[in-house]
Amino acid sequence: MSPLNVLIKPASSLCQLRCKYCFYHSLSEDRSVSSYGFMKEEVSDIIIQKALQEAKGSLSFAFQGGEPTLRGLEFFENFVFSVKRHNTNRLPVHYALQTNGQLIDDTWSSFFKKHNFLIGLSIDGDKSIHDSLRVTPGGLGTFNVTMRAVESFIKFKVDFNILTVVSNRLARHADKVYRFYKANDFRYLQFIPCLPPLDKDAEDDLHAVSADRYASFMIRLFDLWYEDLTHGRYVSIRRFDNYIQVLNGLPPEQCGLSGSCVCQMVIEADGSVFPCDFYVNDDWYLGSIIDRSFQELSETDRAVQFIRQSRAHPAECLNCRWYPLCRNGCRRDRYILSDESFGISRFCPAYQAFFDAVFPRLQEIAARSASLRT
Repeated sequence: MSPLNVLIKPASSLCQLRCKYCFYHSLSEDRSVSSYGFMKEEVSDIIIQKALQEAKGSLSFAFQGGEPTLRGLEFFENFVFSVKRHNTNRLPVHYALQTNGQLIDDTWSSFFKKHNFLIGLSIDGDKSIHDSLRVTPGGLGTFNVTMRAVESFIKFKVDFNILTVVSNRLARHADKVYRFYKANDFRYLQFIPCLPPLDKDAEDDLHAVSADRYASFMIRLFDLWYEDLTHGRYVSIRRFDNYIQVLNGLPPEQCGLSGSCVCQMVIEADGSVFPCDFYVNDDWYLGSIIDRSFQELSETDRAVQFIRQSRAHPAECLNCRWYPLCRNGCRRDRYILSDESFGISRFCPAYQAFFDAVFPRLQEIAARSASLRT
């Protein structure tokens, strides 16, 4: 295989929070097994050994949930030790972890720094917005604890970025969100639109962001970002960075902007493998890493079908002037038609409005960044 990226759920869907918009919670409840519990080290050792055997060039392990830190620090210490022990070919290995920050203390941060983990921390704007959405099962806000994780990361110089879910509520407050992040010197940001459950229309979901509101949010966010950029303050907003890469003739690195899916190798706590984090359900079970190789799993009928479906785009997309930038977005955002094929993204009006509003400035930035590389 080529460079291999593996996404592991060491605590399955388990999480100590009940965020009001959580797509993963509803997804796990619709499976035959809602939670596979904690991953055993026998399973993680199999993953490590097979990944090291099959990866070429580099290997990355990302940990997600649920909340992966529920598995405990000892699991991750043993995981890294096992990688070092089995990595006889000295393959470059990279680590990432997505967390809600509730269990993070200096011991965790010291470990992350020592082993060069890239951390994604979930924050939804300032305290007033965050605490209205990201809550405990008892309804308590989690902002203060999350910001203590930020303090610990900064103290230990941990590389981290901010992941923000653009819900209907948050999308009303682009200025407040951006300025809060700016005040805290958050320089690496990712904004993802809030998703409805798989079996529910976005129009029927209280938190799923509408296309109009998403467009307004993204345009205003770009305005603020561009203003800072013109004054010499660069903030990495992942989606904007990717658009600039594409305009400079480079492939996007962000999943959902390439026009087709790849098999992501999402591994549940029991070793079950799925092609995408949005599709960890019974319909898209590929097999188990315990008794199959990564190569075999990527070549299963379901894996091939998953990728093939994502490559089909309606004519209105292919003929659109913005298709080279948009590529019809993430498969998960596309309407499912009566024949089970995929139509346009439900954010198509948002993308069109966004590019209509900002494209000349995107071109300007792309040209400037290209000249800096020559």
